[in-house]
Amino acid sequence: MRKKDKNFAGVLALFFGWLGVHRYYLGQHRKGLPYTLVAGFIYVGRFGFLKLLWMPVVLLICLIDAITLFSMDQKRFDEKYNSVPLTNNIQETDFERHQHRQERHQQQRHERQQRHEARRKRRDVKKPSSPKRAARRHNPHKKSGVTKFNDFDYLGAIEDFKKSLEIVPGDIATHFNLACTYSLTENAEKSFYHLDNAVKLGFRDFQKIKEHHALAYLRIQDGFDDFEENSFRMPHPAPSSEKPEDDLLNTQPDLLDQLNKLGELRKNGLLTEVEFEQQKKKLLG
Repeated sequence: MRKKDKNFAGVLALFFGWLGVHRYYLGQHRKGLPYTLVAGFIYVGRFGFLKLLWMPVVLLICLIDAITLFSMDQKRFDEKYNSVPLTNNIQETDFERHQHRQERHQQQRHERQQRHEARRKRRDVKKPSSPKRAARRHNPHKKSGVTKFNDFDYLGAIEDFKKSLEIVPGDIATHFNLACTYSLTENAEKSFYHLDNAVKLGFRDFQKIKEHHALAYLRIQDGFDDFEENSFRMPHPAPSSEKPEDDLLNTQPDLLDQLNKLGELRKNGLLTEVEFEQQKKKLLG
């Protein structure tokens, strides 16, 4: 049996559908017979108004048949008009989809393994954590100090913050927390000391120093204005301009001790040979 072509059937429906030719071509003789009878009635009948009424209807039906055939899927057309079971095609399609899913899953597993290997290699070559960072991660005293501070246990918070500084001496937050705690316990000296350390280590939220309620006691101290003008740092005394040799000589009135001090200064390179002889002559008169 010759295989029918859906495009040829569509052409027949478009041009000769009003005679039912496309239905005969597709093997649907019972459906084609009404087309033929209607066409014969239109052209043989005596009533002209029936021709005008039926002709557009028949042409519209043929146009719909042609569009349906042209747009029909080939597999569906073969199943309907060429007696080709569609189940085989569906099974084949499902098998292909299964194969594609398996391939995608294998590809995804391969990509995950590659990412895992890359992360493992990065971990292997990663530099070990510094002792300071390791200590910071294992510093329970800082957290417990904050907890006690929030519970108004200021003495206990001070003890925990001190232990925290023993583990990480340069922790900015711990120094600031100690400054706040000492301010609340009205220990201005230690509060100034730890706030100075926090700023020295990098604390820059100066507005917080001016507004934090825990530092209210510190802000009313006489030295706070100077502390603020000095960028929240404690003023350090200027080094003494007194010469070491003068200090050593004046502290010991005994002549022998003074000569010994001169010998030590010369030995340490603080006095030249000429200066040593000059000072010795002065002592001996």
